[in-house]
Amino acid sequence: MPPRDPDDLLPLTPAIFHILLALAGGECHGYGIMQEVAEISEGQTQLGPGTLYRSIQKMVVDGLIEEVVAADATPEESERRRVYRMTSFGRQVAKAEARRIAALVRAASRRKLLPEAPPSGEKEGS
Repeated sequence: MPPRDPDDLLPLTPAIFHILLALAGGECHGYGIMQEVAEISEGQTQLGPGTLYRSIQKMVVDGLIEEVVAADATPEESERRRVYRMTSFGRQVAKAEARRIAALVRAASRRKLLPEAPPSGEKEGS
């Protein structure tokens, strides 16, 4: 089978991109992913269980993430708690989406839709 092109899956839904961002920090279980997404987005994105698990199911099928057994899980825990990690293809897709979004942000800046960034090392409003 020929290698897949990450761009074929773009644009990602916000939920899927947020989950990939959460898993870029390492493997995690579902509730931990929801907490990480809330933290990454500074509370602006709250994934409900339905959205989370439908997205995870699609991401597993698409080869973006995989289910793993947590290294510190007891046999009983490994049956109950599902842990996920990003695949190498998932990382490629996340990078491609980040580049796509960065290009949009640059375009928004050029169109004066965003405030100018302060010089490096200086805080806004200083």
